[in-house]
Amino acid sequence: MAATDPQALHQRIPVPGHGLDAARMPGHWLLARLGKRVLRPGGVELTRWMLDDLALGPDDRVVELAAGLGATARLTLARNPGSFTAVDRDPAAVAALGALTAPGATEVVAVRADAADTGLPTGSATVVYGEAMLTMQPDPAKRRIVREARRVLTNTDSRYAIHELCLLPEDLDQEHVEEITRDLGEAIHVGARPLTPRDWVALLTDEGFTVTASWRTPMALLEPRRLIADEGFSQAVRIAGRALRDPVARQRVLQMRRVFRRHQAHLGAIGLIATPTPSQP
Repeated sequence: MAATDPQALHQRIPVPGHGLDAARMPGHWLLARLGKRVLRPGGVELTRWMLDDLALGPDDRVVELAAGLGATARLTLARNPGSFTAVDRDPAAVAALGALTAPGATEVVAVRADAADTGLPTGSATVVYGEAMLTMQPDPAKRRIVREARRVLTNTDSRYAIHELCLLPEDLDQEHVEEITRDLGEAIHVGARPLTPRDWVALLTDEGFTVTASWRTPMALLEPRRLIADEGFSQAVRIAGRALRDPVARQRVLQMRRVFRRHQAHLGAIGLIATPTPSQP
């Protein structure tokens, strides 16, 4: 079966945040309303690295946490895993994800649930990944989500991957951390709490994983070159046109871009691949 066309799907099913005031909605929902589909700090480049390193195959049972608009889900389905389960809390996102089909024999399921409490059977997945979602959680919630990923994974030959916003350098002082966190929250209307690369690794290590691969790239979500690379030239033009015609949306997008540029020396995107750490005898 051919994969569902994302533009046709968008016309039939509202994006998350449909009907909310553009001045108050979370920044990623606003960008989705404007037509942006890749809402990851490292763009599609880092997502592709993550999927390549996970080496998905027909024997894999894949779970994506906070799958959102399905941009990564489509890339995953193109790799023909044995099954794919998308988990998201938003009913509109779950409806869109449930309408996806795979080019091969992959079984596709969409589940409405929290990433920290998926309801999926213990040891039912060989691969779990999540993107741009741990960043938005306080530390206790981050840990609950990573623990849930560990619970869902099998004990052997399984992999866990994250793609998140990171703070740079490793020894960034607390004053800068608080300033960046405050500015991000004011711009995107979500309590973003990124970690340094070392702290992201420590989080996974503390919760029973061993990191086997990592990659970093600049956080350039709203820069023209990244926008075109992620969305394609025509779609990037459409996104810009919609923002120009909507004064409130334009003001929000420009505010987000100013914050990203103000802190560009201290913001990056990180991808980590990890495997469950064997239990000590």
